Amino acid sequence: METEALGLAREIDFSFLALFWRATLTVKLVMILLIVASFWSWSIIIQKLIVYRKKRAEAARFDTAFWSGEPLDELYDKIGPEPSASPERVFQAGMLEWRRSHRDDGRLIAGAQARIDRSMDVAINKEAEGLNRGLAFLASVGSTAPFIGLFGTVWGIMNSFIEIAQQQSTNLAVVAPGIAEALMATGLGLLAAIPAVIFYNKLSADSDEIIAGYEAFADEFATILSRQLDS
Repeated sequence: METEALGLAREIDFSFLALFWRATLTVKLVMILLIVASFWSWSIIIQKLIVYRKKRAEAARFDTAFWSGEPLDELYDKIGPEPSASPERVFQAGMLEWRRSHRDDGRLIAGAQARIDRSMDVAINKEAEGLNRGLAFLASVGSTAPFIGLFGTVWGIMNSFIEIAQQQSTNLAVVAPGIAEALMATGLGLLAAIPAVIFYNKLSADSDEIIAGYEAFADEFATILSRQLDS
């Protein structure tokens, strides 16, 4: 009898697609949700890695141009009204407010330094929003995917026990497929969650580092303008 059950178990297809098609509708929906979440997470991860690399290169190029000794007004005019790089947009925000703070007689309107600082802070906050966009989804996948997978597993095992009761048999051929289908949901949950958590932590740290660079530049630029205000 035991040999016969083992023979029947060997004939069962345990491939991913076979397990998916044999699963109940609820478990199928859980699996589809987790697969979509995993692909979406990887699309965000790859896109952010590319964007962050580009942002670092932009910052390096702008730092070279800013500290080259070229007059700030000439650098501002060279950048133009619609800068494409993030550091250039922060610089433009400060320079634009600097120019607007001059009256017709050449004197500065009171409170120019505070307005320049606020303008650059607003520009940095806008860049930070773009850098962090999508990271909340990674955090959500990392925290919820294991529980969604566990729900699919519990539901699948519950249906396996129902099938055992209906067939009044606990041999391997009856038990194994249902348990395998159920556990696959947990596996997919972990497959979605682990990369999401790892890259969320990495990308969050990278984003903070890039934003800190913008803030450091804004402070240095504000110091340069402050000297000109004092003189």
